[in-house]
Amino acid sequence: MRMALMLKVTLKRSPIKSTKPQRETVRGLGLRKLHQSRLLQDSPEVRGMVVKVSHLVDLEEVTE
Repeated sequence: MRMALMLKVTLKRSPIKSTKPQRETVRGLGLRKLHQSRLLQDSPEVRGMVVKVSHLVDLEEVTE
């Protein structure tokens, strides 16, 4: 049986001086505070959001 792949996304830099769409993307990922992490299901949508704000977040692949 294959393990579900999850993504651990951590906010590493403040989105204050970022563009409004980038700030909204960070919020859409569920991140509000610096160094906050979220476990999200690996999907093309989430990967696209992470790529859009890759300069603000860290990404780790986690198997559950």
